[in-house]
Amino acid sequence: MNEQGARRVVLVRAIETADTGHQVLSEDDRKYASRSARELAAWQASDSKSAVTQDLFLQQRSEQILKRLAERTPAFAAFQKRALGLPGFWAALPLLALFAGALLDRIADPHRVDLLSAPLLFIVGWNLLMYVVLLVWALVPKRKTGLAGQGLLRRLSVGKAVTPRKLPAPLAAGLTAFMTEWTQLSEPLTRARLSRTVHLSAAAFALGAVISLYARGLLTQYGAGWESTFLDATQVHTLLSWLFTPALTVFPFLQGFSLADIEALRIAPGAAMASSAAAATATTAAAAAGERWVHLYGATILLLVILPRLILALFAALRAGRLARRFPLELEHPYFRKLADSIGAGTPAVLRVLPYSFTLDEARDRGLWTVAAMALGAQARVLLRPTVPYGEEPKEALREAALDEAGMTVTAALFNLAATPEKENHGAFLDYLSRNTKRGVVVLLDESGMLERAAGQAGVDARVNERIALWRQFCSFHGTAATVVNLLQPERRPIELGAGLALPELR
Repeated sequence: MNEQGARRVVLVRAIETADTGHQVLSEDDRKYASRSARELAAWQASDSKSAVTQDLFLQQRSEQILKRLAERTPAFAAFQKRALGLPGFWAALPLLALFAGALLDRIADPHRVDLLSAPLLFIVGWNLLMYVVLLVWALVPKRKTGLAGQGLLRRLSVGKAVTPRKLPAPLAAGLTAFMTEWTQLSEPLTRARLSRTVHLSAAAFALGAVISLYARGLLTQYGAGWESTFLDATQVHTLLSWLFTPALTVFPFLQGFSLADIEALRIAPGAAMASSAAAATATTAAAAAGERWVHLYGATILLLVILPRLILALFAALRAGRLARRFPLELEHPYFRKLADSIGAGTPAVLRVLPYSFTLDEARDRGLWTVAAMALGAQARVLLRPTVPYGEEPKEALREAALDEAGMTVTAALFNLAATPEKENHGAFLDYLSRNTKRGVVVLLDESGMLERAAGQAGVDARVNERIALWRQFCSFHGTAATVVNLLQPERRPIELGAGLALPELR
């Protein structure tokens, strides 16, 4: 699935998830979209003589739903046509850098090539420093973010996070959720594009400086010289020898220099008071040397700045292109698995359940399978692990659980709603699961036991709601999402498509 297709699919998921009351999209709308998408996907697959894929079905379904929403809501149609992010940024930054580099030599003497030119030395030195920083950053273990901040990445991914006016509340909530989700999902792609643009801009800045240096030489007679309060000729010769070694090695036709040449080009403090004849002689010698130093600086910047930056930009561009063509959208998400189940695509989803201080009887075990079918599709299977005893160390209790086992769609911690959440027990259990489960963990809170014990008592609903609020606050503190279920009567707590068992996306 490419970037455009993934963006539409994520947008539809966000809208359907937010529209739990079916105010924007009725059940008939959703079923019609699924049915039409299934037929269109089958037709396209038959043309290409291939099987119907989940990617193709999801893209066709998203197009059907977005088309219907655009027909009903003009403000949403305008949002769809709006270009996300800052599309002009990617071309504008390198162009601005090129012009800035061309203007850089304005701060130096326009009639002299300074052997210790601060602007040119800055270009080379800064880029060499950046190469070291990039190398160190690449070696940082388990790094998850780059140098760009989240605010910049959000602007580059979705632009201004503002939804159009006059939208139904569920649709506005869906668009807001989409912009947040898309910022996270597209982060690898945005970082690759930003890296490409930054490297191109650095190369353009250096290229602008070199072009300006040569262009000015066409209309101006360059002299050459240097002056320093703290450096003598020997030190300057050593510095320039190191600096220009790559250029002299790669381009042997370039004219080198000796210590005597450096001595001859030093501008003495009293040069302005010298005789006119001596000054004229010095000027002629400096002019003859000017071309040599222009070529040396130009070749050095080409080798140390422009070419390396272009190579880095090429690698970043290839990565960005690969991500744009094959966008890394995790289709194991419960929302996608349930839709895939409707067309029989893919393998059945697996809900792995780890009960904590909670033993399931046969009726609740059947209810757990019903919950899995509601959340992940009719083909979903349940993998029920042994109950973790209360107070036992999670690491010891889950030693044989294989939390990194492949093929698990969702890992859920199951608690009895009647229990009081405790940081040192329930919290430690959740924290251990979150750290050791790649896709994160969700929480299932079974209310059936609490309702059984409180049957016939006054104020049952209020006590249940208070306990739900307590558990959700507790789970939020531990970075998980809680879903209330009733394992004896699953229909009491239906799980809408995409609204339950929320998991962080894989990136």
